[in-house]
Amino acid sequence: MSGKRGPIIAVDGPSGVGKSTVSRLLALRLHLTYINTGSMYRAMALAAADSGVDITNDEALKDYCSRVSLSYDFSTGDTLVNGVSYSGRIRDQRTGELASIISAKKPVREVLTSFQRALGERGSVVMEGRDIGTVVFPDADAKIFLDASHEVRAKRRHEEVTSCASHTANDVSDELRKRDERDAGRKNAPLKMAEDAVYVDTGELNAEEVVDRIVSVIKDRKI
Repeated sequence: MSGKRGPIIAVDGPSGVGKSTVSRLLALRLHLTYINTGSMYRAMALAAADSGVDITNDEALKDYCSRVSLSYDFSTGDTLVNGVSYSGRIRDQRTGELASIISAKKPVREVLTSFQRALGERGSVVMEGRDIGTVVFPDADAKIFLDASHEVRAKRRHEEVTSCASHTANDVSDELRKRDERDAGRKNAPLKMAEDAVYVDTGELNAEEVVDRIVSVIKDRKI
């Protein structure tokens, strides 16, 4: 990785473990650049759906991905697809469901994996997602896998979508379970912990405590 100017920290894990909050705080603590790859899949899902692409069809997605233009705004964390920002819609429940479908598709994973590598290859980044330490940067300087019980994650996710009255706690729990199954069971870059990753259970810790643990690991390894 020629020209690398600083460490690459990979943070992976399922939904609801606090990846975004922890990764953002970690980047601030270490004076690194924070990159959220989950938002990229959400933006791609919305862009493809808005364009009338059948996101369940590999050939349709392959054609779409061959023509798509991606850019990343480091100041806001927005991924622009064909020059359009989807930040205003990226966090709703439907977008998460679309992203879960599209993230299992090989054409999408290939184009976004290449895009993510290009963004992070110079180093000095904290990159979060589900396959950063296993696929995107298997040679990352530090790999962290965040996890928590299903109950804890479902509660956190429900608190995030309380503004949407149509989603009950049971709805959110069921959708989270389905998402876990899709993420772990997909053929292309399934969610799993890298063999050399450090496992952190976030269930009984607040975000700052999780960051403290990760920083301790990084200092011990003199990264």
